[in-house]
Amino acid sequence: MELVALLSRGEGSWGQVSGLIKKGEWEKIVLLGPAFASDFKIDGFSFDFIEYNDNLPLVDLKDFLAKKLKDKLGEDFSDVALSLASGGGKEHMALISAIQSVPRGIRFCALTKDGIVYM
Repeated sequence: MELVALLSRGEGSWGQVSGLIKKGEWEKIVLLGPAFASDFKIDGFSFDFIEYNDNLPLVDLKDFLAKKLKDKLGEDFSDVALSLASGGGKEHMALISAIQSVPRGIRFCALTKDGIVYM
């Protein structure tokens, strides 16, 4: 399964994403975030990073993310694991809508003390 995760604002949220990357067995990892998130690195792991302008209006952000995700994920109709531990409502809405328009299914995921859980 591919992991798609938002890297934006939120105390401790980057740690959640880092843990998911380290604990999961991912075919591909796609991280998205504003310019400041491009500094995110994890030794020994590679991922695609999609930088977006967080000042874009909601619909424009969704359209931008959909185009970029289509290039990164393709159209095989399988589910992606999605982490929304980071970011705010506008980013969440744009990203969910963009993934659905690729089209891909979504399995929300989080790292807990018991490991990765899907919701």
